[in-house]
Amino acid sequence: MYGGFWYHIRHAFDHKNNGLYKIIAINLLAFLVLMVLRVFLTIGGSETTYRSIISFFMMPAAIPQFLMQPWTIISYMFLHEGFLHIIFNMLFLYWFGLLVQEYLGSRKLVNLYILGGIAGGLLYMVLYNIAPYFSDRVDGALMLGASAGVYAIVVAAATLRPDTEFHLLLLGPVKIKYIAIFYVLVAFANSAGANAGGELAHLGGAALGFVYILQLNKGIDIGKPVQTVGVFFEKLFSQKPKVKVTYRRDPDATKKKATRGNSSSSASSSSSTQEEIDRILDKIADKGYDNLTKEEKRKLFDFSNKDS
Repeated sequence: MYGGFWYHIRHAFDHKNNGLYKIIAINLLAFLVLMVLRVFLTIGGSETTYRSIISFFMMPAAIPQFLMQPWTIISYMFLHEGFLHIIFNMLFLYWFGLLVQEYLGSRKLVNLYILGGIAGGLLYMVLYNIAPYFSDRVDGALMLGASAGVYAIVVAAATLRPDTEFHLLLLGPVKIKYIAIFYVLVAFANSAGANAGGELAHLGGAALGFVYILQLNKGIDIGKPVQTVGVFFEKLFSQKPKVKVTYRRDPDATKKKATRGNSSSSASSSSSTQEEIDRILDKIADKGYDNLTKEEKRKLFDFSNKDS
């Protein structure tokens, strides 16, 4: 709306109601930081230090270890080590996230990502502790990656708009419900392979995405607790004006207003336009772009052209 993909990434935290780009930006930043740490610490002979640092944020399968590191159920979903891992996760997040954000708004997209990651992490931990297949490796098992949250968004998009088509290289137009089904089947088929724990987490995220949309269609938003926490932190870190403005009646106000003329009305119009755009962006975050009126869409379009 205000520019291309990289513009949104660079300004992810400068604008409201762009949760998709905030999530991608955090993942990219975490990946770069870990890459720099890995290179320098490994070359410097301190690879064990790097492993200790990253393990502090990865999701453990062992319940006693998780109880000592409960934050990992959130932190793990923003970590990647391999280039292909983060590239494919971010591409799917972007493609399907745009659709979810358009129809449901920014806040519900963030709800999906966080809840999908939590659901995937919990399923991973539970199955590692009850399935005989994992009994001999539960103590050293750790997980990282955005895949569970991404699966939640992919399946949610396919449940929400199953007949929407994506144009795939070599295949042409394909309905996203078939992409999501294939995506889930691959995870299921690999759930007894080398990355069994991670694939199980993918399935947990996928199930959450499906349930989220079903409940939302019934008027129940199971992501409200996540949204409440998000709004709290938004208010906590948002800048508030330090100057208190007071008003008092000026006996010459009428004369002053008359002499200011068009310049005053122009400034007032500009201020009200900014307030209107903020209100429209809030509406998109709550209800999605499709719920805007034609007049609101026109104002948003005019405003974005003015700023570009």
